[in-house]
Amino acid sequence: MSDLLDPMHNPVTYALPFFVLSMLVELAALRWLDHDDNVTGYSFKDARASLTMGVGSLFFLTAFKVGTFFVYSALYTYLAPWHLPVGAWWFWVLLLVGLDFSYYWNHRFVHRTSVGWAAHQAHHSSEYMNFATALRQKWNPWFEVFFWLPLPLLGFAPWALYVAFSTNLIYQFFVHTELVDKLPRPVEFLFNTPSHHRVHHGSDPEYLDRNYGGILIVFDRIFGTFQPELHRPTYGLTKPVGTYDVVKLEYRAFAELLRKVGAAPRLRDKLGYVFGPPGWEPAAER
Repeated sequence: MSDLLDPMHNPVTYALPFFVLSMLVELAALRWLDHDDNVTGYSFKDARASLTMGVGSLFFLTAFKVGTFFVYSALYTYLAPWHLPVGAWWFWVLLLVGLDFSYYWNHRFVHRTSVGWAAHQAHHSSEYMNFATALRQKWNPWFEVFFWLPLPLLGFAPWALYVAFSTNLIYQFFVHTELVDKLPRPVEFLFNTPSHHRVHHGSDPEYLDRNYGGILIVFDRIFGTFQPELHRPTYGLTKPVGTYDVVKLEYRAFAELLRKVGAAPRLRDKLGYVFGPPGWEPAAER
């Protein structure tokens, strides 16, 4: 546990200077280099909210690590039929692919259920697409515990899961920009890229609920959720939040969900509000 909580054992610690440097380079490019004027750039209030949410997420991710470590360790120790060798090079390749597969389904779940979306919508609340937006992280990572459960059962050491997840997050930071156009076709085919992720952050009808991949985009291609970038997206939520208050950005959706559940007369409707897609209403069901 001490190693798990030691920031010097977390890849994100070493990535932080590169996050800051990338934002400075992006700001300089927006200011002095030739580029398409049709980009969102930066807003001070928006970027400040994103950075505040990123700092806050460190606390909640630490709580997530502590809470899940014992569960994953028990599964790995007592139920896994084998323990894969951490020192083998293929261990990390398999783990990164396996975790990305789990990430895809978790990401799809939080977009397609109201309770999941209440937790995740904070990340999509910005109407800007830049490296600061990448740090606009949710404070409610609790659903991921269920989607990671197969990994320790398959013999992946629990501590390695968190290293792989940090690597996944670091990769995703660099796809939050408008200043990188489409990359070579083999890269665009296999990997999540800025072009693919701009689509994911779009609120246009043709872009909604698309491109869930973290590092790889192939799972979207396999499971029918891939959408190429056809035009510059309209970023943000379909109903703009109109606030930079980070507490409201993180928890207002939960308050609205609780209000709907409390007002619903039937258990069936209560469950529909929780597990139905965002915007579900009993009238729509009828």
